[in-house]
Amino acid sequence: MTLLTMIAAIAALQGAALQGGWTWTLYEDGPLVLANEIPDTPQLKAILECQPGAGVARLDLFGATAAGIATIVSGTATATGESEAFSDHQSVALRTDHPVFGQFLVTGALDVAVGGAHQAVAVPTAHLAKLRRFTELCSG
Repeated sequence: MTLLTMIAAIAALQGAALQGGWTWTLYEDGPLVLANEIPDTPQLKAILECQPGAGVARLDLFGATAAGIATIVSGTATATGESEAFSDHQSVALRTDHPVFGQFLVTGALDVAVGGAHQAVAVPTAHLAKLRRFTELCSG
């Protein structure tokens, strides 16, 4: 192993350790699901889910439980939607052809605010292809 290869491997391991194992995973069997999770555990931060071709994705945010009118922002685009609260998460639906979803595809960043509570969704550049694939399949 060359010195550069070893340094790259160490840097990759440190990056994974800093993120605590969190990753974005695309599941294409059954309903489409793009999950921000620690694989092989029940730990979830966010889930995007849709029926193929439906054109609407549901975003579930874990750790937040606010219900009411949600303001969804990505880049310069803004949308509103109804946020439902559950015991361990909140859920809001987004059309995949809405400009806010289009900006999300470009920036990988989405902010959901209900009342004064904000929850951010961040898809790193390395995982944007999964988000684009999810959107392509959801949109039909």
